Amino acid sequence: METKGRALRADAERTVRTILEAAERVLAADPAATMEQIAAAAGVARTTVHRRFATREALVEALATWATKQFHQAVEAARPLTSPPLVALHQVTANVLQVKIGWSFAMSRTAPSDPEAARAHADVQAQCDQLFRRAQKAGLLSADTDLEWARRVYYALIHEAAEEGREVVDLGGVDQLAARVVDTLLHGVGAPM
Repeated sequence: METKGRALRADAERTVRTILEAAERVLAADPAATMEQIAAAAGVARTTVHRRFATREALVEALATWATKQFHQAVEAARPLTSPPLVALHQVTANVLQVKIGWSFAMSRTAPSDPEAARAHADVQAQCDQLFRRAQKAGLLSADTDLEWARRVYYALIHEAAEEGREVVDLGGVDQLAARVVDTLLHGVGAPM
């Protein structure tokens, strides 16, 4: 982890992570929360927060960048390019829901301006596109499916599931939401004809 372009010592990195985790909890509950409230939730002095993040905006930007990295790692952990397409689709969905639910404030921010975060978003989209091509080739998606449209629908389904899942605290609940997203994507909501 880096702030302001330099690598941090392990203890400083833990402090930054503690601040970011506290900021997520506090800002998810109250988006207008102050740096002092975030410092209190992190168990550090307000000056410690200001030493790491000069402004509230810098803290929010760092929070969004951190969440983007978690999001990218969640997608990669599902092995979307090597796992069987149905397995990968479910695991990517479950992993992304975990991040979107756990980092709801940060994930609701606009994409961070950090170039590394932009690359992460582009890589996630490329992996999703490739997974959808593999799913189509495997017969999970029909041959005439517009894959760009399918990806946009999939993202919308994940967004709605994450909104519903804010109350979910266990992995089983996230797994059920992921199954619902994948089932809706692959089979829709209409009665079979």
